[in-house]
Order: sequence, then structure tokens, then C-alpha cells
Amino acid sequence: MITLYHRPQTRSGSIVWLLEELQVPYETHVVASIRSADGKGERDSSNPHPHGKVPALKDGDETLFESSAIALYLTDKYRKVKMGPAVGEAKRGEYLSWLAYRPGVMEPAFMERRFNIQHVYGAMGWAPPEEVEDVLNAHLAKNKYFLGNEFSALDIMLGGGLNFMILFKMCKETPVFKDYVARITDRPGYAKMMQS
Repeated sequence: MITLYHRPQTRSGSIVWLLEELQVPYETHVVASIRSADGKGERDSSNPHPHGKVPALKDGDETLFESSAIALYLTDKYRKVKMGPAVGEAKRGEYLSWLAYRPGVMEPAFMERRFNIQHVYGAMGWAPPEEVEDVLNAHLAKNKYFLGNEFSALDIMLGGGLNFMILFKMCKETPVFKDYVARITDRPGYAKMMQS
């Protein structure tokens, strides 16, 4: 049985959503505490994440942490519902690239804006927020979902993050983003995640 280490209204919600879409049985272990924005808070000793964050996941003898790693593991292992291309299938490289884009580029760029950090080209491993918005907007203007016409884990990982960033004014809402977010959040898996 999969155990998801979860805290409501955090990044781990995206893994709840993904598990619902995959139709995989799981249980959640609600982590008693995580660090707050000011760095305060005790770590929950039952949480296997090395930094006491969420999500973390146990599946048999496997223990995983970090959303993108968990998403890749789940979509590779559980194929009853296809939520991403398998090794050797078309668009696998694009899938992996976008999966790494949220934690490696998108989140840092929008947090840069949130905390009013001056972008330093070449010193930071991500692009400035305006450039990230342009890339995402251009891609979604040509595609119904991140991989074209098929909803995938990318729409949970990146699209869910984009939805959050727009709600909290870290990303500018465009007509393209507004239509896309409406499309992906009109799913039973999203509703289940919002109840968790």
C-alpha cells in the first residue's frame, strides 16, 4: 500500500491529485507539522523526508521525496491510467524536461518575484519570471495540455503550480492561463485533492 506523507494546502496536494487520477489505492499520513515561512516549526519525526517537508511517499520498500521524483516514479510504475509517456514512447524527453521545469525553473522564478529578489543572469539556474510566463503562455497557447491533447501528470505538477501561483499573484493571469487552469481544475481528481 502506498503511503503519502501529506499536509493539506501544500505541494503534497498535487500528489493526492495524481494518485486519484492514476486510480491507485493509497493512504495519507497527515504530517503533524512542517516549517512555516519564517523557518519556525518542529519536524514530524514520522515524516521520512530528509528536510521534514512534504510530499514524501512510501511504496513497499521504496521511499521517495520531492514532487517531481514521486510523479515520475508513480507514472512509470502505475500504468492502468496513462499519465505520462513510458520509456521509449514518443514525447518522453519532453515529459521529463517539463517535469523538471517546475522545481528547477518555474517555482524559483515566481518565488523570486514573490520575495522581490533581483535576478542575476548566469548566477541563478532559472530564468526571470517574465520569461517563464512568456514560455508557459506560448506553449499553452498552442496546446490544450502540456503534452498536446492528452492530460498528463504535467498538468497536475505544472498546471496545479501555475494555478496556485496565479491565485497568490506570483504569476500574471493571461486569457490562455485562465482557460487552461479552468480546464485542468474541472476534474474529479482536483476536487478530491481540494478536500484533502
